Amino acid sequence: MHRVDTTQLLKGVLDLAVLAVLCEEDGYGYDILRRLRAAGLADVGDASVYGTLRRLFNAGYLTTYVVPSDEGPHRKYYALNPAGRAELQRGGKVWYGFASTMNDLLRERGTA
Repeated sequence: MHRVDTTQLLKGVLDLAVLAVLCEEDGYGYDILRRLRAAGLADVGDASVYGTLRRLFNAGYLTTYVVPSDEGPHRKYYALNPAGRAELQRGGKVWYGFASTMNDLLRERGTA
């Protein structure tokens, strides 16, 4: 039996998770990583989050701005723009449909 690797599952939904976290409030890289982990995604890696932020920004879903910091270098904040909010809505619908299908599939086989 093949064990389900949560890191592989996470790769498929990290874009959506980052968009969801940014829907609440803007954030900088480490803050976003901390919020994802606090939400229960303990296996998420630093490099994965920073790569996801770059990819989402390049796709046109995020805007950025810089905030000076007294404790060190300036922080680059990420914010959802209208395209990002639309992508979050679209991705959420896809996720709920997929999760519902998987729940039904597993329930029918007595595994849920």
